[in-house]
Amino acid sequence: MLQPKKTKFRKEFRGSMGGVASSNNKVVFGDYGIKSMENSWINAREIEAARKAMTGFIKRKGKVWIKIFPHKPYTQKSVNSKMIGGKGDVEGYVAVVVPGTVLFEIGGVDEKTARGALSVGAQKLSVKTKFVRKSGL
Repeated sequence: MLQPKKTKFRKEFRGSMGGVASSNNKVVFGDYGIKSMENSWINAREIEAARKAMTGFIKRKGKVWIKIFPHKPYTQKSVNSKMIGGKGDVEGYVAVVVPGTVLFEIGGVDEKTARGALSVGAQKLSVKTKFVRKSGL
């Protein structure tokens, strides 16, 4: 699973999400992509599941680019613990996504195959997505 090699601090605040994507909002590497339509945290496990589903669908013919990375650690206290003793242990890592962020790109395949692969990948994610093309096509 994806996670940072090294972080400055082990735990982070939750933060607040708002606005729209000002960067990473266009298809750059591939020909087609999926774009987020809402604010969300996307878990590292979801990213990996979507990547596996897409590469399996295209039978490793084209190339898939992952445009997001889970930098943010999230914590969770154990099940039967009392609300004392500070913050819980790091449970996993998430990518913070705002509307307009391109999540995955795909290239080297025709549009029908790309649309199918990205649709299969989007089902693995906990965010509403939209199919987008490169602006030059």
